[in-house]
Amino acid sequence: MAKKSRKKRTHVPEDGTDGSGSKVPKSLVIRRGKTAAEVSELVQDLRHMMMPYTAINFQEDARNRKLTLQQYSKHVALPMGISHLMAFSQNDNRLNLRLGRTPEGPTLHFRVHKFSLSKHIKALQKRPVSNTAGLQSNPPVVVTNNFGDTSNNNSASAAAPHVKLMRITFQNLFPAINVAAVKLSECRRVVLFNLIPGESTSDTPGEEGSEKTESTPLVEMRHYAIQANAVGVHRRVRKLASSSKRKLPNLHKVQDIADYVTGQTATGGGSVASDAAPSDSEAEDDPRHTIDLPDSYMGQRKSQKSALKLVEIGPRLTLSLVKVEKGLGHGDILYHAFVKKSPEEVATMKAKKEKEASLKQERKATQEANVERKRKAAEEKREAKRKRKEEREKSLLERLRQGNPDKDENEQSSASSSGSGEED
Repeated sequence: MAKKSRKKRTHVPEDGTDGSGSKVPKSLVIRRGKTAAEVSELVQDLRHMMMPYTAINFQEDARNRKLTLQQYSKHVALPMGISHLMAFSQNDNRLNLRLGRTPEGPTLHFRVHKFSLSKHIKALQKRPVSNTAGLQSNPPVVVTNNFGDTSNNNSASAAAPHVKLMRITFQNLFPAINVAAVKLSECRRVVLFNLIPGESTSDTPGEEGSEKTESTPLVEMRHYAIQANAVGVHRRVRKLASSSKRKLPNLHKVQDIADYVTGQTATGGGSVASDAAPSDSEAEDDPRHTIDLPDSYMGQRKSQKSALKLVEIGPRLTLSLVKVEKGLGHGDILYHAFVKKSPEEVATMKAKKEKEASLKQERKATQEANVERKRKAAEEKREAKRKRKEEREKSLLERLRQGNPDKDENEQSSASSSGSGEED
């Protein structure tokens, strides 16, 4: 008798974890309000970058584009288990990005200085790499550069609090990597966040004693695909081995395959395949970029010496942090790039906000008390009306039992007749 087969679970665990018990962050990239067509394409490119833990096919309803982040968090993020919201909005002057953690914040406000779509990056490359489903099946590796020394507590190398918050937020957008259990085949992409510190410039150049102002630091985001090429194999041989039947090189100028490998034509001179030459960014010949693979990776065998290369697949963003809010789209301002306040001003504003909040609570309590009072009055009125109706019905039943149901009518008619006789 044949052994009964058992189906194994091949989908993502239902509890929202990565299988090891750690919570997997999920993101939602949306646009709010009216935006240009390029912004819609940028949103779609970012969703492909955030794969596989993102809503790739989410459609924003035109009626819901003015919803606040709190409403998105309550009605969309919490039911779907989304941990981060990325909302793009545009006005006549700039493009803004708000990155918030649900449901309680914080929220980082960025200004998008410039961006490039994936199609624009591919158009400039000689050998572009498509962001296929094979690359998107696993989350990318996150690399943060120049955000401060995380292993040294020295005050000279410690980063500012808002810079640390940016680094932590960018890292938490993607699942954490367990170095002891990660598979090499799962590392196919890299997302780089590079911080460019602001430079101190004087308000009045050329004058001594002028005040120094520091420009806002910029954050560059890049998205790369990892490629591995065997070292010690001729490039043309490797091209033949990795090419499919539809992408074979042009061999009409050679009489033998050896001529193609050596680069000789039938007449004995000239290179036959200029497309087989490496690009300027390839690093097969640099020993610093070659490693012995600890496991099979992208068609390369285990322990084979291979050269690693990063190929940008987009999108590309240049951001600057404007402010940080404590809550999700609201709350205290923890940092502002352009508005600086003293501790006394902060305390005064906080006291003013608390007073406004208390007055609002008082008004709300008064309104609720008025509503409750009116509700009780209406309830008492309905109860009194019900009691009067019950009394009338009870008196009518009593008259029916006594056999004089028209007693009140007879009394009224006699009273009316007596009144008319007195008038005569």
